[in-house]
Amino acid sequence: MYCVGLTGGIASGKSAVAHAFAALGIVIADADIAAREAVAVGSDGLAEVVAKFGCDILDDTGALDRAAMRKRVFGDDAARKQLEAIIHPRVRELLARQCAEAASPYAVAAIPLLAEVGALAAYPWLQRILVVDVPVEVQHTRLIQRDRIDAALADKMIAAQVTREQRLAIADDIIVNTGSLEELQRHVAVLHARYRSLAGTA
Repeated sequence: MYCVGLTGGIASGKSAVAHAFAALGIVIADADIAAREAVAVGSDGLAEVVAKFGCDILDDTGALDRAAMRKRVFGDDAARKQLEAIIHPRVRELLARQCAEAASPYAVAAIPLLAEVGALAAYPWLQRILVVDVPVEVQHTRLIQRDRIDAALADKMIAAQVTREQRLAIADDIIVNTGSLEELQRHVAVLHARYRSLAGTA
């Protein structure tokens, strides 16, 4: 199966791009969904997280309290790496399986932290990487509006990811998402034709 990795900085519009590919009938393997499944109630992943961080990261239903977990690891590199060591291998395995089984001309693996985890070193089965790119000031504005947060927190969230330049360095294809939704969909349509051709299904 030909598989394209989709990534981009926070508030760049990755979800809109994924939706546009899905509207064209392409299977989307979503790392965020896979990460939730990796620590679902009753999973080995959740048991390992509790063993590492304690029961206070669970909510009243026994599920992972994501807000509490974010507070626990935000700004604590050691704790964040411990959490990632539990979740990331499970996410990679699930995404690889979903892409391999995809009933579409090619598959898209939506991986927000692709650059952070090592790109093709972590996901060697990706044939191409598509980066959704916007200037940092656009990310900043969108984050404040979308999440109703202050400028300082928006700065911290952006700084927690790799730089724009580091992300662009792993790109085979780039969508600059500073225009309208219609422009974005036109970009996706062009890439859709390219990927079908590369996958031998055009």
